Amino acid sequence: MEYDQRMGDGRLVKMTKEAIREDIEAGAADAADRGKVPTLSDDDVERLLDIMLMPGKAVTVEVGNEVVMSTDVGHSAIDGNYSECGGSGVPLSATSGNQILERSMGADCTTFLWYDYTYKAIKAVITQQQQELESILMNTICPCAFGAMPNLGAYYKPDGPFENVGDMMSEGKIMEGMEVYEQAAEAATEDVFWVAKQVDKVGIDNIMIDTAGAAGDGDLLASLKATEIMKKELGISVEMGMANEYVLGVHGGMQYAGERLAGMYAHQLVKVAEKAGVDIFGPVCNTNTRMSTPWNVARAVTFLQECDRVSDIPLHPNMGMGVGGIPMVENPTLDAVTKASKAMVEIGGADGI
Repeated sequence: MEYDQRMGDGRLVKMTKEAIREDIEAGAADAADRGKVPTLSDDDVERLLDIMLMPGKAVTVEVGNEVVMSTDVGHSAIDGNYSECGGSGVPLSATSGNQILERSMGADCTTFLWYDYTYKAIKAVITQQQQELESILMNTICPCAFGAMPNLGAYYKPDGPFENVGDMMSEGKIMEGMEVYEQAAEAATEDVFWVAKQVDKVGIDNIMIDTAGAAGDGDLLASLKATEIMKKELGISVEMGMANEYVLGVHGGMQYAGERLAGMYAHQLVKVAEKAGVDIFGPVCNTNTRMSTPWNVARAVTFLQECDRVSDIPLHPNMGMGVGGIPMVENPTLDAVTKASKAMVEIGGADGI
């Protein structure tokens, strides 16, 4: 007998039960090998197999396993257009969008974000952001998070003051490039904290540092240092979501709390995040589009299990297009999303998504 299964690029294929089991074991083994973590147990493999074979367009966690949803899309799922974030494009204000999420859809939190999703860009529109945030906070009840990316790439010319580090290093200017990269990380640290300070003035409940490490170890270092300052100066809640399953070593020598950041996987990243004061950590596992969803979900669950074992703070893994075992398509199918989410909660140990 064959079963319909998704590939990492969203295609639907026919697979036998044994082939699905083999893919689950192979995906788990790949994560174990790369991250130097334990692979899934036989019981976990069988449980994941059961989830992948569940009939219907959607599945859900068993009663008692419900988790908090801290989405970073928020109102943009309603008022955003397709090219921005897959939203429905309904012409609503951010306040109205978040009210619908809270009152009609039962959202656990509201979210506010600027479409140029970087802290550096938000500096130019901060007064507008404060006004919209105040409206959201006055008209909704559940916690509201403000999110953006550190995005070191925005600090290179022509958008920023620094020379492009990638170009410098390709020209053999290694030491000069490393120095510029360090300066860009310092600038990003200052900007993340400055924006957090401004939105804290209107009563924001949580700061999301999203896709931390997208531009390498300096990007992550800026995220950690900004968090440390926020906790000390503002005492505000911070959620940090990663960009990749491991940290790219653009610099290679950057450290936080005596730990070298380049090459870290989720179970190592969560410990430095804890030292910085992060309250909620979002580990990432990237989807391999050439492999099946069972393979990708098994891989994501394996990374998360070890992260959960060592973590002392809640884990809200990033689940969506191209991460968390979900196919790399603009609007992932409901079957793949719900099965991956169920597995991450019930096998991986996620505290939220």
